[in-house]
Parts: sequence; structure tokens; C-alpha cells
Amino acid sequence: MGQDFEAHLEAQVPATAEQVWDTVATGPGISSWFVGRTEIDGATVRTSFGEGWMPEGHVTAAQPPHRFAYRSDTGEDGRFVAYEYLIEGRAGASTVLRTVTSGFLPGDDWADEYEAMRYGTELFFHTLTQCLYWFPGRFAIPVDTFGPPVTDWPRTWRRLHHALGLDAAPRAGDPVHSTVIPDGVVSFTNPHTLAVRAPDAIYRFLRGFHGSLVVAHALFTPADPGIWPAFLASLESPDLD
Repeated sequence: MGQDFEAHLEAQVPATAEQVWDTVATGPGISSWFVGRTEIDGATVRTSFGEGWMPEGHVTAAQPPHRFAYRSDTGEDGRFVAYEYLIEGRAGASTVLRTVTSGFLPGDDWADEYEAMRYGTELFFHTLTQCLYWFPGRFAIPVDTFGPPVTDWPRTWRRLHHALGLDAAPRAGDPVHSTVIPDGVVSFTNPHTLAVRAPDAIYRFLRGFHGSLVVAHALFTPADPGIWPAFLASLESPDLD
């Protein structure tokens, strides 16, 4: 059993078509808003997600600055994921960006995987547009850390929100003041993710499909990434109960 899927997202951003191209069709650009670190070597796209996982994709369309697309190989079980970015420049240095994420998810748990992918894709697209709006022409340093296994997701989210100085149900626009993010504002949230925009970073927290809370930050100023493993571990500490 399995399921084909296709998800569309669209936004108008205050950037030129060339700036959008650099953000969606280069390794440093994709690394600034996706998860992990991406490299493009000729027609091959490689993204390192950490923990030894580095899937490859193959460029299927490259028409700068209008269209960029790539997809993974099809696995023995039929699994593949494809990404397409359509860029349409408008007057006044603005651009309409349309993205299509499609593929096939095998197995009886495809619905759970699709739900996680959908929420994650919404977060990544939000980050992409935030990069173009707030940090034009700059590339971020990706910082990705996997926390310990989560046994109670509602409790973990409550602890995270409390640690960031937020209410139990944060909304876009809520201010963030904490020891790990001294100055920020919630820019996006859905049932699986939370994003906080700061003057020099976009901090992101997401529910990993394999059972841990993940940070996938985009830092526009170098900073010590070593605080995040301990921070994630503290959210699962029994001492907080």
C-alpha cells in the first residue's frame, strides 16, 4: 500500500527573480531555508541531514531564473520525492514563487509520513520567504540537532513554549525572550513546528518523523551551536515533572 502526493505553495516576495533563483537553485541558498546542508554538484543535489543520512537528487530542469527542479531516484518500494520551483518576476522588484513537492510514499503508515512532510514543507516554505524578505542576498549557516526520543509530545511542546517564554498556544507575532533566544518573535507555527525570527537568525523546532524534537536553525551570524543538544535534552528531563 502507498500513496502518490502533490503539494503546492505560492507566495509573492520582495526580491528579484535572480535573487529567488539563488535561494532555490544553489547549495548555499537551499541550505539557508531547508533542513540539513545542501550541495549541488553539476546535475546532482545532495543534502546531508546528519546522522549519516545524505540522500541524492538529480536535476530535471534548470532554466535560470525561471524554473528549477530535481527528484530522488525511485526506490525498490516505489518511494521518490520531487521538488519544482517556478519563478515569475513582477514589476517593482517583486517575484511570485510557486513550489510543487510531489512523489510516492509506500507502506501502511504513508498517511503519518505525509502529515509530517506536509507540516515540515509548510515550515520550510515559510523560512524561504522569510529569508527573502528579512535577509535578502544573505546565506545562512544551518544548525541541525536531534533531541532524545520524545514519549509525550504535548508535554514536550508545553516545556518548549515555557522555555521560550511563550503561552501554551503561541501565535505568530508573540514575542520570545529566553536564555537561548534573547530577542525574537514567533513567525510561524503549526501542529508539528515552531519558527522564531530573531535579528540574526531564524530558529526552528520541529517534530521529527522518527520520534525526536529537532532544531533546524538558520543563523545569519556565526554562533555556538553547542547549546542545543543540552537544551533539547532538558525538555525530556524527568526533573521537570
